[in-house]
Amino acid sequence: MAFGKLYLLPVPLADETASRVLPALHSEIINRIKHYVVENEKTARKWLKEMGLQTAQSELKIEVYGKHSEKQSLSTYFKALKEGQDIALMSEAGCPGIADPGADLVAEAHRLGIQVIPLVGPSSILLSLMASGFNGQSFAFHGYLPIDKAARSKRLKELENLAERFNQTQLFIETPFRNNQVLDDMLKSCHPQTQLCIACDITAPSEFIQSKTLANWKKEKPELHKRPAIFLLYKKA
Repeated sequence: MAFGKLYLLPVPLADETASRVLPALHSEIINRIKHYVVENEKTARKWLKEMGLQTAQSELKIEVYGKHSEKQSLSTYFKALKEGQDIALMSEAGCPGIADPGADLVAEAHRLGIQVIPLVGPSSILLSLMASGFNGQSFAFHGYLPIDKAARSKRLKELENLAERFNQTQLFIETPFRNNQVLDDMLKSCHPQTQLCIACDITAPSEFIQSKTLANWKKEKPELHKRPAIFLLYKKA
């Protein structure tokens, strides 16, 4: 029997936006597939409903694979694929495998010779880069910064130096309840003429994306508390 296919199924970044940010093909796929591997079951079921799922959710098999899952049990997620069933991999928000533990599953699928099919969907990394006006030919995404304040300030200076040295856009994210602290750290640690793009609530009605120098951000700081945000630093040599 031939292996099933592993579909990488993006989900919206904001509530009630599925019809605007996802193609109709997604609805066709989710109403055919009954086996899902997800980062968060509650979130996945919500997104499936919003994306047009008509199959009764009680008929779905949903397995959770997140950052706290046991890595040695990786093979258990491939039983259905080896039996010829298609599976969809879902992130909690955005694109599977991008800043997402599902990348391990994709790597294992390649090792086993299973076909991987990425589907179109919103990526906060690419959308914020597109809207920033910064260098889109050379960029790096660094995930989360250190929690410790001193270590975080040091890392921000390192990213600023990388931006200037390589003419490269530096992207990172933060836990939403620490957004304001990170912004304050940038304003204190980095050069006033370094440019910063703040992109939050991407694709939502409250979307906010602006690029300014840190000197100008200091004049009028936005309220970012508990808003999903991505930050982009850029400084030409």
